[in-house]
Amino acid sequence: MKGQASEHKSMEAKALSIGYKGVPIVSNIDFSLNTGDFTSIIGINGVGKSTLLRTLAHMQNHISGSVLVDGLEIGSYNSLELATKMSVVLTESLASKNLSVLELVMLGRQPYTNWIGTLTEDDKIQVKNAIVNLDLESIQHKKCYELSDGQLQRVMIARALAQDTSIILLDEPTTHLDLFHKVRILKLLKEIAKNTQKTIIYTTHEIDMAIQLCDKMILLDGQNNPFGQPCELIENKSFENIFPKDTVVFDPETGTFKIKK
Repeated sequence: MKGQASEHKSMEAKALSIGYKGVPIVSNIDFSLNTGDFTSIIGINGVGKSTLLRTLAHMQNHISGSVLVDGLEIGSYNSLELATKMSVVLTESLASKNLSVLELVMLGRQPYTNWIGTLTEDDKIQVKNAIVNLDLESIQHKKCYELSDGQLQRVMIARALAQDTSIILLDEPTTHLDLFHKVRILKLLKEIAKNTQKTIIYTTHEIDMAIQLCDKMILLDGQNNPFGQPCELIENKSFENIFPKDTVVFDPETGTFKIKK
């Protein structure tokens, strides 16, 4: 059963070009992700990581090429259908912080509730599981304006989990978190991908952690944009062109970056 699930193509990009107002900032993006894949998008600042994530979420149109979700072009889904297929966690500030943690997580169930937003027992179970998974029980009745940046980040991830979609897209989910909580969140996301066969894609600056934890990586270098397993990318020396060689060098033996002294 697990083997069959892993063969399903949940999201694909083919000859994808992304940018704004018809002007591409990155082209030649190709990848294919299966259910259960835990995948990172990496690259230097300004290369287009967040733009790619927003394009995959259909929050902005791609310039050329295609994005497929469950084998269909993303534009063929209406907004409600897409909301049951994928959930998104962005770095943008929350519009209303007057909601409680519980209320915000409950909003993740909107694609499934009736017109007055009544939660079924299944909805309540999904919300409760998300709160427990992100260790939010003790603060679930606090208002969001009372939370630290790190706590609010976990709440936003919990809302995405409550949405219970087959694809979860996250823009730098470990921002504002200390090392312990960075590792904790990433390991939790990896476990969720594996245990529930969700496809999880996130952007990150934590390249060393991504190499250790991810099944697949999309490396935006502005040219070939290699994609594959971390070990494949190391063998192909794909990481060596990310940073200027006189500043940071990649050590293929340890899979880490070192400052060049």
